[in-house]
Amino acid sequence: MTTGPATAPPTARPRRSRLRRYLPLGLAVWLVLEIWLLTLVAGAAGGLTVFLLLVAGVVAGSVVIKRAGRRAFHNLGEALRDGGSPERGGGNGLVMLGGLLLMIPGLISDAAGLLLLLPPVQKAVGRLTESALERGLRRAAPGGAFQQVRIHRPDGKVVQGEVIRDRGPEPEEQRPPLTR
Repeated sequence: MTTGPATAPPTARPRRSRLRRYLPLGLAVWLVLEIWLLTLVAGAAGGLTVFLLLVAGVVAGSVVIKRAGRRAFHNLGEALRDGGSPERGGGNGLVMLGGLLLMIPGLISDAAGLLLLLPPVQKAVGRLTESALERGLRRAAPGGAFQQVRIHRPDGKVVQGEVIRDRGPEPEEQRPPLTR
């Protein structure tokens, strides 16, 4: 005979997200395509040409990342000097991602990195990423009314719980201004 709370029956495994399901397959396909394309180009132009292309990609990627980092720190310094906040993003993240893709050995990643260095592509990718993040945040926390909490009791026990704020239809509610 056991004492204590009854254990919950085993539940069904949660469904894996599409990203977790297809990311390993996508990476495997990408690696196979990179190797196939490198061997194809090496057969047509020679191994030394492919080696020089890969070295040029690493050098160009490091230069791009270094310049984007300098620009980001310069913008941050200017904003702090002027007393404002740095401009949002400024495209430095996508430029750095393009430089990183240039540094990864492979011709497909080099082409993707070069595309990310073009301003129209940066704007389009930025808009797509922003809208995808907003959709994900809306799905994850509807209305921002859910919050995980832990309550530490004086006897040392921790009580897990959820705080749910039910905001009723009270848009006219006026709060007094905060004063010191």
